[in-house]
Amino acid sequence: MGAYLVRRFGLMLLTLFGISVIIFTLLRIVPGNIVDILFDTAGMVDPAEKARIAADLGLDGTIVQQYVNWISGIAQGNLGFSYVSEKPVVEEIAPRVPITVKLALMALGFTIIFGVPLGVISAVRQNSAIDYTLRIISLSGLSLPAFWLALLILMAFVAWFDTIPIYTGRPASLGEELALLAIPAAAVGFRSSSLVMRLTRSAMLEVLRQDYIRTARAKGATRQSVNYRHALRNALLPVVTVLGIEAAFLIGGLIVTETVFNIPGVARFLVEAIRSRDYPIVQNLVMLIAIVVVVVNFIVDMLYAALDPRIKYSD
Repeated sequence: MGAYLVRRFGLMLLTLFGISVIIFTLLRIVPGNIVDILFDTAGMVDPAEKARIAADLGLDGTIVQQYVNWISGIAQGNLGFSYVSEKPVVEEIAPRVPITVKLALMALGFTIIFGVPLGVISAVRQNSAIDYTLRIISLSGLSLPAFWLALLILMAFVAWFDTIPIYTGRPASLGEELALLAIPAAAVGFRSSSLVMRLTRSAMLEVLRQDYIRTARAKGATRQSVNYRHALRNALLPVVTVLGIEAAFLIGGLIVTETVFNIPGVARFLVEAIRSRDYPIVQNLVMLIAIVVVVVNFIVDMLYAALDPRIKYSD
């Protein structure tokens, strides 16, 4: 187990290094940069002034030099300054991370609470009225774009409650913030729960047809014991994989939802930074998302061994 963890950790570092190189290179080869934007916006025509701005922003060196400076700064805890606001990157990102994390966790919770149990019910009640109903609901969830569902929710609140559940200022309390985030979280979680529901149903049906399930029934095991103790645990492996992918996606994939509900989160801020070529913000935000994805995948690997005793990470 120890050797596996060392190898896995080394692979995580190698993956993050490759991602950092790709991020940094792609940002520099995209046409237009922050110096050109600032120079053109101010109406400047003096090349010497443009060179001074590039030097002030640390963009006068080669790509390799700029990359080394960025990585060195991260190692020292210095993420740099935003080119647009001229504030430290940490001060720009830190207030937005908790908002996106709360929204993502609530959406993931919605996915697990509704997706897994309803998928099990749909499987054990195969071809019944409730199975057909749940399958229709899940197909609807997969068919509805999240942004369109979010707009429908906003229109419904305006029509029925004469209010609109969007961020207009900092909530007065944690409870008020969670209540405000619950609506967009449900809009995002509806699609994810539909996916998990169908996957859970398919995995359960496959497991329920196995010989050891028939043996457990022949020995007189109760329906609850067969469905939840024997079948569900073995059916959860593909579900855990998808949940890990969804959890990683939610951190950086909430762009449209945060925009529709005016949520000042990480995903929306990332798009704004890309539009303005704010390199320090984009680089560090994408690296943060990459770290979350890598860590979530590592946690999923560890869960495999806990869920299935046949999986061992031996030395």
